[in-house]
Formats: sequence, C-alpha cells, structure tokens
Amino acid sequence: MSEAQAPALSRDEAFARIRLLRSPNVGPVSYAQLLRRFGTASEAIAALPDLAGRGGARYRPAEAARIEDEIAAVRKLGARYLFHDSPDYPEGLARLESPPPILTVRGDAALFTRPSVAVVGARNASAGAVKLARQFATALAGEGYAVVSGLARGIDSAAHAGALAGMSEGGGTIGVIASGIDVTYPPENLDLQEEVATRGLLIAEMPPRTEPLARHFPWRNRIIAGLASGTLVVEAAPKSGSLITARLAAEAGREVMAIPGSPLDSRSQGCNHLIREGAVLVQSAQDVIELLAGFDGAPRSTFRESEPMAFVPAEPEDPADIAGLLGTAPVPVDEIVRQSGASTGAVQTALLELELAGRLIRHAGGRVSLA
Repeated sequence: MSEAQAPALSRDEAFARIRLLRSPNVGPVSYAQLLRRFGTASEAIAALPDLAGRGGARYRPAEAARIEDEIAAVRKLGARYLFHDSPDYPEGLARLESPPPILTVRGDAALFTRPSVAVVGARNASAGAVKLARQFATALAGEGYAVVSGLARGIDSAAHAGALAGMSEGGGTIGVIASGIDVTYPPENLDLQEEVATRGLLIAEMPPRTEPLARHFPWRNRIIAGLASGTLVVEAAPKSGSLITARLAAEAGREVMAIPGSPLDSRSQGCNHLIREGAVLVQSAQDVIELLAGFDGAPRSTFRESEPMAFVPAEPEDPADIAGLLGTAPVPVDEIVRQSGASTGAVQTALLELELAGRLIRHAGGRVSLA
C-alpha cells in the first residue's frame, strides 16, 4: 500500500464512484481520467452528458436506482466493494497501467498481503498436468503463498483445489472470475467457487448478475497477473488465454514460469514456446519459491494519488479531428499524439469524449481504435 492513503470515502462519494464506473462507455482508463480531471465522482457524473455531446452522442449516466439494487445484492452475498485508493487495495494491482477502479470481493482479504503466485493453464488439460497443478498449489499454499487462478476448468480448478487442500501458514487461494461475483462459470464449479469464497478470497470486477462474455476474460487475466509476483503456466496451447496472462505478467515486470512438456502434445506447445522466449523452466514448487524469494517490485505511479491531478489540455482538440486519425486497427495513443500535433492532454480529452460517445474502443497496451 502507498504511504499516503486517500481519506475515507463518504457514503455519497462511494455511491457516486460505483455509478460512474457503471455508466455507459466508462472503463478503467476513462474512470481514472475523469476522477483526475474533476476530483470527485459526483462532479464527473455531472459532466458526462456534455463530454459525450462533444463526442457526438447524447448521454445518460447509470440510473441511481440500478446502483442501489447492485449494492443491495452485494451486501446480501456478504461481499463488499474495494476501491482503488482503499488501504487494503492490493499493491500489485495498483502497479498496473489500468488497475481495476473497483473490485467486488468476498472472503479473506488478508490474502492480499501474502506472497502470491498465479497458476494457470489449459481448460482441456491432460491428467498429468492437472496432477502437477494440484501438487504445486498444495505445496505453495503450505509454504504461505496465495495461489491465484481463474476458476476455469482444468488447470485453474486443480490449482484452487490443491491450494485449499494444503493451505497453512497464512497461505490459501484467490479466485478471479470474469462474471459478477454471484455468477458461477463453469456451472460445475459451483461448490469450488463457494469454497474459495468462504475459505479463501473471491474477486470480481464485473457487476453482480453479469454473465461472463469473451471480452471479459482478458480483463480477468490482467487481474490474475497483477495480483501475483509471478505466473506459472502448467500446460497451454498456442494462442490460449494462459499465454495472455503470461504476457500481461511479463509486461507488468513479474516473473513468468513454465513447466515443459512433450513437443508431441499440442497442449505443451504454449509452455515450450514461453521457455524458448525466456520464461523460467521450473520442475518443482521449490523452484518457484526460490525464484520469487524477496520479490520487491517498485510501485509505478498510477491514479491512486490522494490529491486529484490537473487534467487541463493546453488547447481544446475537436474530437472529429482525432477520430479522423483512427481506424478499426488499434494504434498507440502516442502515435495519435504525434500525428495530430496536439498536446497529450488535448488528445486524451478528445479520446475520452469519443469513448463516452461510444465511438472509441480501448485495447491493451495503450492502443485505441474506432468502435
């Protein structure tokens, strides 16, 4: 956690923050920009219609009644909200380029303070890989590590089950899901997800009652990678979600580890590729522990400042002019700044207005495209 924590939120501001994030076309990046620019979520919500209007669309923020229903559902589940500047917000996530502004959590938040390892892999994993994932997780949880995974079929389920079986010395397991915290996917993991929530920690970024969609999983994967000091891939096919998690971990400055497999098994090709590209080959839980001993990643500056940041462009920029530089292929924001000749602040403002109007899509790595 940062040394200078933000003051405690008032109930009204906490409500406004949830409402801001649930408003149409507001994601982690635009949420951070709005909070920096206006200082409070209440002020940001009031400005949304004008900002979206500059982007070319009429706009209505999320209805207050909908947020009241959501909060009631979270409370009924025994869950709670965790805001980006809360004292117990996990430091690993705070270091990401676009940390989740609000998490819904259920269970033992003390696991955020434990050393952590993500264990991920194939959904259609081999029996041998499932056994390895369970053994690694049991040993790591027994040494006080929090084992982080995504509650999917295969390797994820084995990692959670193994950690639950071996948890001691403060270790345990953290499940990160792509749905709302009250939704189980896959359905057969209902009992496992409940056990993770009661004996470990369950985390969701999506609102309650949200079914998991394909676009939600990369966002889920960034949380898994961000929570952990290192990511271990047990078995993975090329172009799998596990490799996305590994890439996100590497981009965040975390360790990437892989267990090698037979080149004759397509489910091992992802791990073998990672090792060829520089991931650390591991063969035992002790290899993982030795590699991560003393991990101390220096926090990057994010939007967790206790004081609002100035967000005033040097000169206004017409969103239509910026939109003219965009296409359906994602491009870095820095390239838009270079080609437009405008200040970074002006371009960011124009992109924000286009996003609120539903005309812009943000992609990983600070890239944007037209919707």
